[in-house]
Amino acid sequence: MVVIEGEGSGASRYTLKPTRISNEDILLCIDVDAESLVEMKSMGPNGRPFTRLDSIKQAILLFVNAKLSINPEHRFAFATLSKSASWLRKEFSSDVDSAIAALRGLSATSACGAADLTGLFRVAAHEAKKSRAQNRIFRVILIYCRSSTKPQHQWPVNQKLFTLDVIYLHDKPGPDNCPQEVYDALVDSLEHVSEYEGYIHESGQGLARVLFRHMCVLLSHPQQRCPQEYVDIPKSLTKKSPASDSVPGEDSVPISSQ
Repeated sequence: MVVIEGEGSGASRYTLKPTRISNEDILLCIDVDAESLVEMKSMGPNGRPFTRLDSIKQAILLFVNAKLSINPEHRFAFATLSKSASWLRKEFSSDVDSAIAALRGLSATSACGAADLTGLFRVAAHEAKKSRAQNRIFRVILIYCRSSTKPQHQWPVNQKLFTLDVIYLHDKPGPDNCPQEVYDALVDSLEHVSEYEGYIHESGQGLARVLFRHMCVLLSHPQQRCPQEYVDIPKSLTKKSPASDSVPGEDSVPISSQ
């Protein structure tokens, strides 16, 4: 029992019911549209810039290794998103080598046009029921790369069987793209389907370290999350300049989350 001293003469008492934090089954779905081959600002060992897809593969391996260090019972599977979702590695596994093998087979396609998330949500709902039967919870992490194509879906609003997280890598706004509209559509999708608090992060700066930072925030377990607007991590390691001297940094957000 936890006792909280009240402002008056008495004390307020309440109890917290014990709850078990479930192991996770996590489906990582990677956008393989041609825009996933846009170059980042990081250079590879051969002197060529990493593409978004190269950086996504690194970020996923970082995520899988860190998540298994926290709890070796978490499991992972992989899918790709072109016009619709397709399995890349259907078997859920806690084996890092299995994740590495799946990512080796991950490659981009030509421009895919519209992206329909209905199939992804259908697969997630089916798998979530199997996970729930094993006292596990199900999460989808969608990594989306298209700056001019809003994702679409047809999904009942009352079916929230899994948690959805999104990372959105995009170009800066311009005549040929509309990242703000795409971002808003992703937010709507997340709010429409997510069982627990889902997080969405975006970056238009082309910095691999920003992607890695976003993936680290997604290590947080859905059953232990606060609303995203209250998340104040990770902390900046640089000393903030006075407001009068501040200028937009390289990690500044180019589109609005409102």
